Amino acid sequence: MNPLFVTLTGHGHITPTLALVEELVRRGDRVDYATGAEHADAVTGAGAAWVELPGLPPFRPTGGNVMAAWFRHYFAAMRATYPVLLDRCRTVRPDVICYDATNWPARVVAEKLGIPAVRCVPHLASNDSFRLMEPEEARVIESDCARFAAEHDVTLDVPGVLDLPEKRNLVFLPREFQPAGDTFDETFHFIGPVLGRRDAEPWSPEHDDLPLLYVSLGSVMADPAFYRACVDAFGDGAWQVAMNARDVGPVPATFDVRRWFPQPSVLRRARVFVTHAGMNSTMEALHFGVPLVMVPQTPEQEANADRAEELGLGERLRHNADLRAAVERVAGSDTIRRNLDRMRDAIRAGGGAERGADLIRPDQLG
Repeated sequence: MNPLFVTLTGHGHITPTLALVEELVRRGDRVDYATGAEHADAVTGAGAAWVELPGLPPFRPTGGNVMAAWFRHYFAAMRATYPVLLDRCRTVRPDVICYDATNWPARVVAEKLGIPAVRCVPHLASNDSFRLMEPEEARVIESDCARFAAEHDVTLDVPGVLDLPEKRNLVFLPREFQPAGDTFDETFHFIGPVLGRRDAEPWSPEHDDLPLLYVSLGSVMADPAFYRACVDAFGDGAWQVAMNARDVGPVPATFDVRRWFPQPSVLRRARVFVTHAGMNSTMEALHFGVPLVMVPQTPEQEANADRAEELGLGERLRHNADLRAAVERVAGSDTIRRNLDRMRDAIRAGGGAERGADLIRPDQLG
């Protein structure tokens, strides 16, 4: 089998697919992966052949409605990938296209050429009972959709850009974490988080006699005040702190500050995770049973944080002054520990990369 994966950008979108790639390669399949140059090493490291897509240009909002500006910026980047994908699939026709839910050009290409498609969903899924984002939030791209549809003789509207389910949708979280999870039909397969070889990257804390706190707020968060608050809260040496940050200034000997950590290897040892509640980070923490203290930065992350708090898997931090108390509460909570144990059972039941690889085989797509 020769599947083509398509994910333009975003570590939280690329990463969940890599274990699927590894599993397919292990089975002897030839996997191609279309993405931007910044992710070429990641996909080839998983065993795929890289297919280059035009990269996502830097986003520099100049005021006004930032979200509206982002929708138009991202739409333009997606639009530029369409002719590349169309030409590639006409030249080297894949058996199946597995595309990230935000990468609508891959869906349009699959539909135009009659190629089976699987949609990969690295965030909360949507249906009539729960919707992560309403189409009204993206009406600014309505005219862009109409122009694209006319230019390429295809069907495209705002809902088709934001969220249009396929006959098969792989969701990288357990059904138990999904709001209204029991309302999703048999076309949605909640396979849970999949980690792959990244789980084996080595890392160990220098002070392994202390409980480990991991702090990582993704690439969006860059407020030095928050990181200094972490130093102030945990500078007494009672915790070993691994902190993903830059330009923090002097830190105590019990702090390990870097711009990058092998996150699964750190989470394997962590007692608590202070996180922006990106879905990939959230699922990796739940895979290892690590309680969460959540500092969301975007509406999607707020939804993740609210759901994790609702399920009793941690706390959402609302004031930096409460950081130490929140960390110690979640670390010592028997209730949170029981909830984490139940979620780990649900994750194991999802089937992970092995089940995902089974589900994307063309003979299983009908």
